[in-house]
Order: sequence, then structure tokens, then C-alpha cells
Amino acid sequence: MKETIVIFANSFKHRKHCVAGKSLGTKKWFRPVSDVNGGALNDQQIKYFNPMGQFSVKHLQKIEMEFSKKVPIPGQPENFLISNKPWQQRYRLDYREIPVFLDHPETLWGEGDSIDSESIINQSISIQQSLYLIKINQIKLSLPFYLGQHHRKVSFVYNDKINYTLSCTDNNFQNLIKDNKIQTNKYLCISLGEEYNKKHYKLVAAII
Repeated sequence: MKETIVIFANSFKHRKHCVAGKSLGTKKWFRPVSDVNGGALNDQQIKYFNPMGQFSVKHLQKIEMEFSKKVPIPGQPENFLISNKPWQQRYRLDYREIPVFLDHPETLWGEGDSIDSESIINQSISIQQSLYLIKINQIKLSLPFYLGQHHRKVSFVYNDKINYTLSCTDNNFQNLIKDNKIQTNKYLCISLGEEYNKKHYKLVAAII
């Protein structure tokens, strides 16, 4: 199965990478994974080829990928198992084209920063998609210190009524917070993470 997807996230996961994007044609989400359990991708697996050589994927690039099969897991229905075929770049999405790829959910899987895994397993909460691309007028970046380390956080108001403060796995967070702790008119890729301590945490996987 071959698909060209627009990259909307390349975030860190267990010292590896979690890549996600939307089909250029159907606008459906794809999360390339390394195994049927939703495994992260290593440094080599996120590389693509173009006439200039081999490079790691970046936001808004159009990348042609080949998948072996769809491998959904609880809380992440968009997972697709990558094949061993190399990825190919098919140019880049213009920043002005992003709005046609936006999602418009009423909430980000309800309020709060997580969902109990039991609610997903017993289907009291139905996860139709675990990825959203949204636009936020203003975000606040912070690095609160607790449990012996700094934690990357993004705070924002969604849909003019719901306050969220979510952990951020965007690799570029440190550079962004150096520039300005308050940023305006940003696109966020929000992901529902894998199960951790009986919860699925909501993550800011990319700030674009």
C-alpha cells in the first residue's frame, strides 16, 4: 500500500521518533510504526530520499511511503506498519495550504490532559482518531520543574472555552521557548499517546 502523506509531526518517543501525517489526497491520518504494537521509528527509518541525498523528515514535507498493513491498537487507530521500501520526497506543502488539513473536534477527547485506558478498553470512550491538527490563536510554552526534571508544557485555550496544559514532544521545543514563551497563530498536532500508568496522555506532538 503506497501513500503520499504530509508530515505534521516528527516527535520524540522512547529516544526514537513518532511520525504522523495526513494523506495528500484523502486528508486521512497515518502514523507510520515499526511493529504491530505501535513501535517508534529509529533514526534510519525516518529518512527519505530526494535528488540531493538522504535526510530526516521535517514538518510539511510530502513523503511517499509504502505500508505493509494497517495495525491499529487501542487508542491509536491510525497506525500503519512501514515496509522496507525507502521513503521518497514529493516536494513540500506551502504553509498557506495547511488550513485545508485542519480538524475541528468539539474537544480534544474531553477535558483534562489524559484518558483512563480502561475507558478505551471497555469502549465507554470511543476513539475514532488519535490525532488532530488544530489552529490556536495563542500558546504559552513553559518548563516547570518537578519529579527531579523539567517538563515541556504547552498551555492554550481550545474552542474559546477549554483550557489545556499538555506535555510537548516536539523536538524543536527548546528553540521555540528561547525565542518567545508566548506565541501566536500556531498550528498544533495533538496526539493521544500510548498507554502509560493506565492512562493515555494527550500530547502536543508538533508546533508548526
